[in-house]
Amino acid sequence: MEVQRKQCMYCGSVIHGRSDKKFCNDNCRSSYNNQHKDEEGDQVKTINHILRSNRKVLMAILEDGVETVKVPKERLAQLGFNFKYHTHHFPHSPSKNFWFCFDYGFLDYYNGWILVVRDMGESYLESLNKLVSSH
Repeated sequence: MEVQRKQCMYCGSVIHGRSDKKFCNDNCRSSYNNQHKDEEGDQVKTINHILRSNRKVLMAILEDGVETVKVPKERLAQLGFNFKYHTHHFPHSPSKNFWFCFDYGFLDYYNGWILVVRDMGESYLESLNKLVSSH
């Protein structure tokens, strides 16, 4: 009967010891886990970079303490805003939401216009919802 030897998941060396071991030593285990963590981390870093960039665009539009402003959607796109990424949303109507990148957000208002807002709490957003609905 031939005994099957297990191989290290990182370097491929033969593993000695317990039958459930996956790595030949701590260095291989650590290197394997770091390699996989880096691969997942790159995607998270990329998305976080996009979210921070989106926030900067919205923040730049709301300069000097302004709480809301209407801008053409194409202006946000020209400034590098990526509409695919956001951190959360707040419902405006059954078919529309305020989309946020951290504490700054926007509502796809009408005819290519975007309403940019700063999140100042849920009661503020509810009052903003009423204001926007009345226009």
